[in-house]
Amino acid sequence: MAQSFKTVAASSLREYLLAVQESGLDGLPVAAPSAPASQAAAAQQAAVPPQRAVVPPAAAETGEPPHDQKHESLERIRKSLGDCQRCKLAKGRQNLVFGVGNPQARLVFVGEGPGGDEDRQGEPFVGEAGQVLNRIITAMGLKREDVYICNVVKCRPPNNRDPEADEIAACAPFLLRQLQSVQPEVVVALGRFAAQTLLGTKEAISKLRGKFRDYHGVPVMPTYHPSYLLRNRGDSGPFWEVWEDMTQVLRLLKLPVPEKSRKR
Repeated sequence: MAQSFKTVAASSLREYLLAVQESGLDGLPVAAPSAPASQAAAAQQAAVPPQRAVVPPAAAETGEPPHDQKHESLERIRKSLGDCQRCKLAKGRQNLVFGVGNPQARLVFVGEGPGGDEDRQGEPFVGEAGQVLNRIITAMGLKREDVYICNVVKCRPPNNRDPEADEIAACAPFLLRQLQSVQPEVVVALGRFAAQTLLGTKEAISKLRGKFRDYHGVPVMPTYHPSYLLRNRGDSGPFWEVWEDMTQVLRLLKLPVPEKSRKR
């Protein structure tokens, strides 16, 4: 799976190394190793059996010793993110939107980026799409505080446009560190950008959803973004597809599946 992130990891190397320096760890290189060293490390990495821990692809791609994030707190990651100016989104934001919820959640929801309400309040999924997500979580028999919620990019794209490749690359190391810190049993990727970023693919969300994919040993369920359900509120089809996806998530977590009627 590390190879599938080659483009993102390479483009975000500078930001990742800066983040490592800012985290206060000692003994890590401040520049990328030479090509032979990187290739040797990559070969050694390939020989190691897959682990359940979420390993940042930047470490595998550069030969850098893995950033020990197993016990890194979310607070420490937020501190190292700081008043982030790593991409052009920083210029237009009101608030950086990091994440919210249970730091030891079994289930993590990852969206694409903050909207206007999120930018004003500094919390992910608090607008209309957030209300839809809350209803999904409640329908699953869970509470918002039971799960962890974050986004691929931490700052609002202008006019809610799609996040661009360099912006995703700048934020990707911090998303990886968040997942490494929480160590969820399942990740739900909400929408195209979350699914494509985590899975290293350009495949459409309509083709990705409904089936678990692997992310460094962690099952990922891609599904439609709540904003897509809002835009198609007159069509019950996408809603039931999302519910089918969440049913699979509940079963994997060995949680009871509430019965839902298809009558609207």
